[in-house]
Amino acid sequence: MAHSGTLFIISSPSGAGKSSLIRALLERPSADGKLQVSVSHTTRDKRPGEEDGVHYHFVDKAQFERLIERGAFYEWAEVFGNYYGTSREWIDQLLVQGIDVLLDIDWQGARQIRKQSPSAKSIFILPPSREELERRLHARQQDSAEVIKNRMAKAVSEMSHYDEYDYLLVNDTFEHALNQLSAIIEAERANTGKQAVRYQDLLSRLLAE
Repeated sequence: MAHSGTLFIISSPSGAGKSSLIRALLERPSADGKLQVSVSHTTRDKRPGEEDGVHYHFVDKAQFERLIERGAFYEWAEVFGNYYGTSREWIDQLLVQGIDVLLDIDWQGARQIRKQSPSAKSIFILPPSREELERRLHARQQDSAEVIKNRMAKAVSEMSHYDEYDYLLVNDTFEHALNQLSAIIEAERANTGKQAVRYQDLLSRLLAE
């Protein structure tokens, strides 16, 4: 069955504002229930306040390994002894329903997704400057100076992969970046192939002789 929804891969260095932009986008009226964030599977323990199916799909290691064997993931990785994976079946079910899915993932995961789903659209979000990125990381008051130094070094490496993406946004003014992100999604929704699936009944009536 043809997908009438689009999978959007969104990447950025830590501190560029990606999470805030995604959150604000989902709160816009244009999201209208047709836009969701991908919920990953993980084997790590649930933290206080987290809900299964909302923050993550929590599974045990044996379940996760069975899913790997079945080829159930678009991509997966082991991080600090815990597995994390993007469910192919869960995303495809949403796309078939015409729901657009936002996938917050790094450039390495994005490469894996694009190989398996060439129709996915990818967006990279940049900060306006290195100085501003560092200022935002300090402003979050979540990390030590050493951790921030490491994040900045990693950010340079991550940003070097910007040219692998379909769209490039600079999060200088938040509202402008949000409007650009929204415009990309609206433009993709108007793609002829997608619209032909959504409006096949209307097209049949309009073109009936």
